[in-house]
Amino acid sequence: MRSETFHQATILIVDDQQPNIRLLERILQPAGYTHVHGTRDPREIGALCRKLSPDLILLDLHMPYVSGLRVLEQLEEHIRKETFLPILVITADTLPETRQKALAAGATDFLTKPFDPTEVLLRVRNLLETRFLYHELEKRVQERTRQLEEAQLEMLRRLALASDSRDDETGRHTHRVGCLSAALARLAGLPEEQVDLIGRAAPLHDIGKIGISDQILLKPGPLTAEEFEQMKTHTVIGGRILGGSKVPVLQLAEQIALYHHERWDGSGYQGLAGEQIPKEARIVALADVFDVLTHLRPYKAAWPVEKALAEIESQSGRHFDPDLAELFLRERMALEIRQLAEAVEGTPLTIAAPAEDLAPTPL
Repeated sequence: MRSETFHQATILIVDDQQPNIRLLERILQPAGYTHVHGTRDPREIGALCRKLSPDLILLDLHMPYVSGLRVLEQLEEHIRKETFLPILVITADTLPETRQKALAAGATDFLTKPFDPTEVLLRVRNLLETRFLYHELEKRVQERTRQLEEAQLEMLRRLALASDSRDDETGRHTHRVGCLSAALARLAGLPEEQVDLIGRAAPLHDIGKIGISDQILLKPGPLTAEEFEQMKTHTVIGGRILGGSKVPVLQLAEQIALYHHERWDGSGYQGLAGEQIPKEARIVALADVFDVLTHLRPYKAAWPVEKALAEIESQSGRHFDPDLAELFLRERMALEIRQLAEAVEGTPLTIAAPAEDLAPTPL
């Protein structure tokens, strides 16, 4: 590990004796450690940790106001949040029970007063090396986890695209539903992190259609009662495909797959009503229906946008969450629809221009 990495480390010294702080600074700074901070007041430890984000803390045990052991208890929150925050206890107390208590409270290593400069530098370097190796390992684990999640999502996106292309000539239905769902979620005031999750999970809403036969899925006319019952199983199949994951986006996708055909009045596939239906599924249900209405399917022609919007309005409080339907019908959402159509299809839809004071929400 390069020396510059160590020398960029932030070291915090907590000792009520100023001479001890100065001595440690005189040992550390000539060795290249330029980010060394000290405090005589252990009551400042929490604020200093938040401000400095130290890589190493040198902590005296016997201090007024707050003992070193008590400080270790207060640092527990910071130690848990960090991958590895080493605490080097500096003390003249060599009693075994003192060391045991300090170790139990979270101490990493010990320096005995009076200090030996060589020992100080060796222990500091060893602890910093361990910390930086932990950080590097954590980054690698996170990157590997991200790659695995992306690979899993890519596989599922391709499955969704495969099922989508069976009853959508362009194969872009899933993409449009994801974009519209994210736009509506943002307009509904959901946190941006949740908006992003919905945008990535929504395209998987119909993944269960891979379990429905072409005779039913591509039938040009109305389905029989028996065929419709089979069609309804695509929500359960989708939930089964996506179920059991520990990945948040797939957990959300499972809920959307299961419940995007529920209706506000309880007349949907599984009979959930109102707020019993997960909000994300209510959002996707609206985006899904609008996109299906406005695009060609084997069993129907594409509706004009104005007619589809009128249908959304007429079904508010019946099929759709009335609050979400109201948001969807706003001029700002109409702009989202127009922008999406231009970006995905290359052909603008005819929708009234939005009011000038309503800036577009980015997709």
